[in-house]
Amino acid sequence: MLFSLTRFRQIRESLGLYPQYPKAGAREIVSLLFHEENMSYFSLFEPELVKERRKNCRRRKRFWAAGVNDIWAADQHDKWKYKFGLALHTGIDPFIGFTHWLKIWWTNSNPRLVLSYYLDEVEEQGYGPLVSQSDPGTENFALANGHTLIHHFHDPSLRGTLQHCWMREKKNVMPEISWSQSRHWFTPGFEDILDIGVNNGWYDPDILLEVLVFRWVFIPWLQKELDSYRKRVNNTAKRADHNKVLPHGVPNDMAEHPGDYGVLDFKIKVEQEAIDMVRALYAPPDHEVFQLVPPDFHAIITQMYAEIGQPAVTRESCWNIYLQLLGKFCILDNLYNIPQDMDAEWGYALTMAREEHAKDIELIPNLQPLRNDDGIGPSGFYYMGGVNNGEGLNSEQSAQLDRMLDEDEPPVAQDNEDDTSEIFAWFSDDELTGNSEIDEW
Repeated sequence: MLFSLTRFRQIRESLGLYPQYPKAGAREIVSLLFHEENMSYFSLFEPELVKERRKNCRRRKRFWAAGVNDIWAADQHDKWKYKFGLALHTGIDPFIGFTHWLKIWWTNSNPRLVLSYYLDEVEEQGYGPLVSQSDPGTENFALANGHTLIHHFHDPSLRGTLQHCWMREKKNVMPEISWSQSRHWFTPGFEDILDIGVNNGWYDPDILLEVLVFRWVFIPWLQKELDSYRKRVNNTAKRADHNKVLPHGVPNDMAEHPGDYGVLDFKIKVEQEAIDMVRALYAPPDHEVFQLVPPDFHAIITQMYAEIGQPAVTRESCWNIYLQLLGKFCILDNLYNIPQDMDAEWGYALTMAREEHAKDIELIPNLQPLRNDDGIGPSGFYYMGGVNNGEGLNSEQSAQLDRMLDEDEPPVAQDNEDDTSEIFAWFSDDELTGNSEIDEW
């Protein structure tokens, strides 16, 4: 809303601010009203809009999690994609805050790559969750299909059902909290390191040769750093909170010994045959998306790396190694059989498997969701897990949970407000605004 100067002066005088601050401009008046008079334009003239906005922002959405491995939530992160050409992806058990994977690559929009993260974790652990969860997007179609087929393989009675949950309207909250925390704890230092090359003109994400050298040097190193960060987070107990009903403890310990914390474990043992079947169908290892750089380029840069002594890539040496390798390409290209037309030979690497393969996997047709609604219950909670085909804990499981709580008091806080034996968590929209704390009841 715009005011004339005369009208602005009239408003300032009517509020009694002219004698005190005769030279104050519009921005300073707004600050004075807010800090000294505890008022703003909107609270004075449009209070209904303020009330509506606060209602939307502070609305509590209760998210039920029945136990460990009920849900694995996957999500991508693009903050580094356009500046550095780096894309991140994560998979988390929201019940205990356990990070199953935290990956970095040159894309995160290819469905085969996303599914491979899930399959690698299932293969390593030997089990998977009841339900996988993600935002609705084509990059997650292979994950939805693959996870569903694994369940169909082990339990034919589930055929015809989708074992994946699409979280619309920013409801995939737990990964967003994880990204917010990583932006606070992990990102700043490494972003400063990456900025050195960009700010000094050493690296331009639009120049093919620089992109390929950058990928070859930085992605494996950053993945090792992310692995260390993930292990540190999984082995660190969250800050104690007496309001929580979810178990308090080290995520790694809770994942390995859920019974010690008085919670149920719903993991599904997965046969290698099922993993191999899904991988061959949707994430074949020979697909281009799994190439860090083109094979010919890899052979050449590996030779160059050996010639400079194969120094370890560290925070201190990464850019020096990059510049040495880039210099060999630029000055000694005639010694390494480098193609005259690199754009034609290796240019596909900039987009390989990103655009042309991002949407060529379709969802398995005619699958019924676990629920016919959005899972919203009468108390404002919603359950998106897979226990009892999406219905939640039955009486036998609730009784089992009660017995566990009675036999050995676990390290959890009790909830005196809700008369229920089920354990659940709700995540408010506050977490999406930068607050890294999880509201759990």
